Amino acid sequence: MKFSWKYVLLLVLVIIVVFVGTSYLPHRLIHKAAEVSKIIIFNGGTGVELELTNKDDIEHIINNLRGITFQKGKSSFGYMGFSFKTTVYDKKGKPVKQLIINSEDTVRYKGYFYKAKGSLIDYTYIKKKFEKLN
Repeated sequence: MKFSWKYVLLLVLVIIVVFVGTSYLPHRLIHKAAEVSKIIIFNGGTGVELELTNKDDIEHIINNLRGITFQKGKSSFGYMGFSFKTTVYDKKGKPVKQLIINSEDTVRYKGYFYKAKGSLIDYTYIKKKFEKLN
């Protein structure tokens, strides 16, 4: 039996297509609220940073984001500006998730835009937290 590089190349190509294709399946981006110790949100419009350590605030934001399925979209490479740069920290104080909330239905995560499917982000809740600072 003769060894053919064509079959190896075809197999590698199929694996790459499957891997990339599955990354576009709708999925959730956030972990359980019980694993979160704090959330730091930086407002890109005002330059103000907000640290949320209150259990109710954390649960509200995390449960809201956990309840949303996101669909991966186009690359966010080259896009500037944002609304809320959000970093989620675990109980050990390590950042476990970083994403940018752009609107009630769009986030930037790991170089791509993601659109909310079905439910929406409680964008107003986050805006009100910053309004209370003023």
